[in-house]
Amino acid sequence: MFQRFFSELRDAKVPISLKEYLLLMEAMDKEVIESDITEFYYLSRSALVKDERNLDKFDRVFGHVFKGLEKTSDALAAAIPEDWLRALTEKYLTEEEKAEIESLGGWEKLMETLQKRLEEQKERHEGGNKWIGTGGTSPYGANGYNPEGVRIGQKEGRHGRAVKVWDKREYKNLDDQVELGTRNIKVALRRLRRWARDGAPSELDLKGTIDTTAKNGYLDVVMRPERRNTVKVLIFFDIGGSMDAHIKVCEELFSAARTEFKHMEYFYFHNCVYEEVWKDNRRRTAEKLPTWDVLHKFPADYKVVFVGDATMSPYELTYPGGSVEHWNEEPGAAWLKRVSDVYPHLIWINPVPERHWDHTPSVNLIREVIGRDRMFPMTIQGLDRAMRELSR
Repeated sequence: MFQRFFSELRDAKVPISLKEYLLLMEAMDKEVIESDITEFYYLSRSALVKDERNLDKFDRVFGHVFKGLEKTSDALAAAIPEDWLRALTEKYLTEEEKAEIESLGGWEKLMETLQKRLEEQKERHEGGNKWIGTGGTSPYGANGYNPEGVRIGQKEGRHGRAVKVWDKREYKNLDDQVELGTRNIKVALRRLRRWARDGAPSELDLKGTIDTTAKNGYLDVVMRPERRNTVKVLIFFDIGGSMDAHIKVCEELFSAARTEFKHMEYFYFHNCVYEEVWKDNRRRTAEKLPTWDVLHKFPADYKVVFVGDATMSPYELTYPGGSVEHWNEEPGAAWLKRVSDVYPHLIWINPVPERHWDHTPSVNLIREVIGRDRMFPMTIQGLDRAMRELSR
């Protein structure tokens, strides 16, 4: 059964490896869950699905393998397993209810009548005691009451008497253009990694220990430095004004980046980078840092990420004195050009949907300065492309 599950997931293009399958089998062998289909669903989904875009495929295969549903999303009907319902009578029905079912004709009559009414009924029905509908006393339907009922088309029971939830499940494909959450951001940022071992030796080198012990004839423990991500990142966040609508997603990006990158520095700016940036928005008028100092302090091997909607007056980019907050001696485009000249690995992440960029002149001006292929939308796919660009 589990091998069939694994095979059908692979056939559905869900990227799972033998290692993940064996991990699931180990969890089942150690009985980390009870014998419950719902618990197994969440366990197997956690073990086998590593990308949210594959959740829909997983649900379809799971429903087909373990619940007997059709793979096609437009399957509107399914055969009701009579023998399965029979087996559950001892668990779900009282002796009085079983006797009432027998007096009405038994399970055969119940299933036969359900099949007949499914064929006869052509429209929605509410109330009553015969048709399949809602709020009635018919044995079939939803939101009603009958001790021998089969619940159809209802999310959950009202009286806890239905023997089996037999609902049509509908699936909606996940969109890889949706905005990110902290977990998704972390997964995307992990593409930007460069591992190296530096610093004090702090972990056991098992292979080195075996080799030196075999060579010397006595136990010779070898230690090595911990492997770390050596990528260094500078992040510049646009703050205030039109960016107030994007505070939540920027906070998520900031939180994820601080977790993933050991060598990371951040600065704030408003609309465009000028001659000064800051690190504390509450003291930004008193504690500013010259942008020249930032360019001289951090070498060119840093990866630079701008985060902002790039939405402003074009004068802020093209004319001295165009800034809305102070008198800038040089236009913003000049400072963006300096930053892009110093740091060859530079990108701009824009929380505004990409379809709106061409309607904003300042967005196009910034893309002309830093490179049109260096601005990316703040989506799962966009951040994935951005990290690939920085990894070149």
